Amino acid sequence: MSDPRHRFDPYALNDRYDRTEGPVFLTGTQALVRIMLDQARQDRAAGRNTAGFISGYRGSPLGGFDLELWRAQQRTDAAGITFMPAVNEDLGATAVLGAQQAVLDPDCKHDGIFSMWYGKGPGVDRSGDALKHGNAYGSSPLGGGVGRRRG
Repeated sequence: MSDPRHRFDPYALNDRYDRTEGPVFLTGTQALVRIMLDQARQDRAAGRNTAGFISGYRGSPLGGFDLELWRAQQRTDAAGITFMPAVNEDLGATAVLGAQQAVLDPDCKHDGIFSMWYGKGPGVDRSGDALKHGNAYGSSPLGGGVGRRRG
């Protein structure tokens, strides 16, 4: 008779993104991808018509983030999450700002767009206008944004 405390469910590497219950094993970069997938799942379960958007500077210390997003592209595409890498932090922050304004267009297909921006510390300094305007404009009720900087 086996001890139930030592019984493990079968685990596959893709469970890091697909499991909705129980433990998952993630790196920090994978956790950022998972956050966006979880938001999409949560919105769908609540009947919300939202999309996701990610942009940032590939040269940041989170440079591996883009590689992980491309590895998970089938999942992000299925979840309605778009990744658009930027040539610098300023363009990435401006793109996220634009994503938050998309719902003002009467032809927008979504009720909100949840977003993520990433970049490095010096890029935050040069992106002040986009970040301040994004803060002033805010987001749609079903949208929102989060930023991450390193270094």
